[in-house]
Amino acid sequence: MTPLEKLLNRSDKTEIKKLNKLVDEIDALEEKISSLNDEELKNMTNIFKEKLKNGQTLDDILPEAFAVVREASKRVLGMRQYRVQLIGGIVLHQGKIAEMRTGEGKTLVAVAPVYLNALSEKGVHVVTVNDYLAKRDKELMEPVYNFLGLTAGVIISGQESIERKEQYKFDITYGTNNEFGFDYLRDNMVLSKDEMVQRELNFAIVDEVDSILIDEARTPLIISGQIEDDEKPYRLANVFIKMLLPEDISVDYKEKTVSLTESGIKKAEMFYQTENLMNTENMGNYHHIIQALRADILMQRDIDYVVKNNEVMIVDEFTGRVMDGRRFSEGLHQAIEAKENLEIQNESKTLATITYQNYFRMYNKLSGMTGTAKTEENEFISTYNLPVVQIPTNKPVLRKDLEDKLYKTEKAKYLAVLKTIESVHLTGQPILVGTASIEKSEILSYLLNKKGLKHQLLNAKNDEEEAKIVAKAGKLNAITIATNMAGRGTDISLGGGDKEEEKKVKELGGLYVIGTERHENRRIDNQLRGRSGRQGDPGISRFYVSLEDEVMKLYGSSKSKKIAEKLADDEEIKDKKLLKTIETSQQTLEMKNFGIRKSVLEYDNVINKQRELIYEDRRKVINGDSVFNHINEMIESEVKEIYDEYISEGIEKYIEDYNINIIKEVYKSREDLIGNEAMRSWERKVILHFVDNYWIDHIDAVEQLKKGIGLLAAGQKDPVKEFTVQSFDMFDDINKNINKDALKHLFA
Repeated sequence: MTPLEKLLNRSDKTEIKKLNKLVDEIDALEEKISSLNDEELKNMTNIFKEKLKNGQTLDDILPEAFAVVREASKRVLGMRQYRVQLIGGIVLHQGKIAEMRTGEGKTLVAVAPVYLNALSEKGVHVVTVNDYLAKRDKELMEPVYNFLGLTAGVIISGQESIERKEQYKFDITYGTNNEFGFDYLRDNMVLSKDEMVQRELNFAIVDEVDSILIDEARTPLIISGQIEDDEKPYRLANVFIKMLLPEDISVDYKEKTVSLTESGIKKAEMFYQTENLMNTENMGNYHHIIQALRADILMQRDIDYVVKNNEVMIVDEFTGRVMDGRRFSEGLHQAIEAKENLEIQNESKTLATITYQNYFRMYNKLSGMTGTAKTEENEFISTYNLPVVQIPTNKPVLRKDLEDKLYKTEKAKYLAVLKTIESVHLTGQPILVGTASIEKSEILSYLLNKKGLKHQLLNAKNDEEEAKIVAKAGKLNAITIATNMAGRGTDISLGGGDKEEEKKVKELGGLYVIGTERHENRRIDNQLRGRSGRQGDPGISRFYVSLEDEVMKLYGSSKSKKIAEKLADDEEIKDKKLLKTIETSQQTLEMKNFGIRKSVLEYDNVINKQRELIYEDRRKVINGDSVFNHINEMIESEVKEIYDEYISEGIEKYIEDYNINIIKEVYKSREDLIGNEAMRSWERKVILHFVDNYWIDHIDAVEQLKKGIGLLAAGQKDPVKEFTVQSFDMFDDINKNINKDALKHLFA
């Protein structure tokens, strides 16, 4: 443990002491609140709302509100929050992250802070990782909210905008990060106020906060439109790269980049019949070659993507799930389609985009919960201003986390995993095996089938089916293979709910969790471990690692490679220092990924300022705020610019003002002809048309700028600073063009 981590642990203990005093206040109210009849308990919601109207704050009413929710949960669900669950709830209300172990009942933890914040009548969003969990959690907790006079809704994919609007009107709305984010973007593309679905972004509790705000933060939300495209360049590039030799290509597996060497460039110039591949007119060909190489060398089938029904589908590297409807950008998806000899879909153009970081930072208050967040606390604080508080477990953790087993080769590792599964399975103890990819899960499934070992394979199934299988992973004799994050959010109860069976499983040592390799992030490994040992249950976890695993191969020390050379292929490595390099490798990768996310955010922060200005102007127009005044300001600005550029300085100011007034009178006469209401409607349509068209082109242009700006780093210039200056110059230009074209159209 680093000195910083020790310091953070001490601060957690101090924080928990303070929170325990608040819980004492809640406990002191329990007798009084439990003596209320149902009607009196329900009426507490009206009393709280009245108190808020009379100047009290949410903090003032917190102890009483939490006591009311605990009593309501007890009566409606038969579930009473433990002290640690109340502590977690207070942390969420305070706008922090509650780190709580798996099985500690995080769904119930959220009820009290959700209820308390919903009393402000500004709306509360509960964010989950998939539609199934959003629907499940809403249905589980809705009876408590309804009992206390509050309403709850859910946003899931496939809903029409009218239904979405209704769901957002409820006091509490459950949904996924994708749905909330895309609704925000779509709301800023509509042509009338009535089409908008979201209201104020008031308070959000993000479940599995590390998955949503860290793991998914590298990929921005993008709404795209299809553009007609010729598939020939992709086919041609795919043919060309098959002609290249290893010396024609430079690959950096650590950075996941690929480029042509000098000999490769010469071959490309011969193939494409051009003198200079790096000329501006050839950049399209060069781009297609690079994407074809990325598709061929860096993108692996059944690891990075799968082919289903003649379609290339992305596999989420963190969950192992297929990401339906998502496509790789910048022509990479088309390059993979060419590689797999499939029909090439049209490339898309970005219509609207935002990063998760900038979307979630728009909430007035943000909080989250997860089983693993402490390792990323610095990033949570620097990006979202979200401190992490580790909540004590309700019962002591009895799980045994055994030392990793390290092998020279992947084959030796899998044989050792197979041997362990066989010996443990003979006792009847349930086993959960976590793999890093779909491909690896299928390899293990094949090996188990050869041995005649019956098992369940969680492999890119739908979330509901996944949850049902994971829930049964604690039954006697069960062997379950899953990608590391499969079924996240679902508790594994020993015995699957059968009390007699639960007792037998506990006697056998609980759920045995096997990790077949270390993930590039320690949190993912801890999530897998955390599937075992819930609520004081016994359990065992162990990871099996080989020097051929991706993390060790790319980030392991040179010493490990030297030691490996002296060993037999099937030999287990028991060197303590080498085992330590596993965690060091993960830390290196974590820092690298943080750098990627930081870079994504730095660039998006620049665009975010421009996005906010455009969206603010758009909303003013949609809301009908002084559109006529806005047109007059545009007229004044345009006339002044013409005078400044073309008319000599000797011209008196009054002549300029005189001409402005004449133009305004001409414009007013048009309004007199068609009427005030028709004119305002026409103005709105015209302005929104040009704002949207220029903004879409601007997004595309800054994306191109971003791709090329990195080259400035070689010239000792700060790429982000240069990007900021150039993109704001471009932004000024589009604003001028919007005004010019809108006025031309309005006067036509």
